[in-house]
Amino acid sequence: MSRARKSHGTGAFSREELAACGEGCVFEAGVLVFHPGRVHVGAGVYVGHGTILHGYHDAELVIGDGTWIGAQGFFHSAGGLFIGRDVGVGPAVKVLTSSHAEAGRDVPILHSPLTFAPVRIEDDADLGIGAIVLPGVTIGRGAQIGAGAVVTRDVPPYTVAAGSPARVLRER
Repeated sequence: MSRARKSHGTGAFSREELAACGEGCVFEAGVLVFHPGRVHVGAGVYVGHGTILHGYHDAELVIGDGTWIGAQGFFHSAGGLFIGRDVGVGPAVKVLTSSHAEAGRDVPILHSPLTFAPVRIEDDADLGIGAIVLPGVTIGRGAQIGAGAVVTRDVPPYTVAAGSPARVLRER
């Protein structure tokens, strides 16, 4: 079944278009922001080269004060995305808040209904390079996520989780 596609636009933005943009933020070259009116960026936030902040028409993307986001990240907030204060996010981290529901073999997965679930990354957490966070996950305060981890369920505060799927290895 072929469907007509439409563009999401270029992602070019100005700080004035953002729902909020705190003092001292740095947006490196190549950062794209979609639905900027739904994107809230706190003070002193750094967003690395080529990162995509994908706001959504009826959900918020919130980044807390002092958070550092490495290059080439992808943050999609269709289900709502909250990143706390002083969070470290390594390069190439992906955070998703929607997925396709299974609608049976007669419906291509691409055309199956979307389901949405918010993601929360609490204050002082750290996500290693290339980590992937899936819909509905909460990463607790001060938790550390290993490089390349695929986080499919909640991670308690002040723990270290790694692997695919990510498992809690120890407390910090």
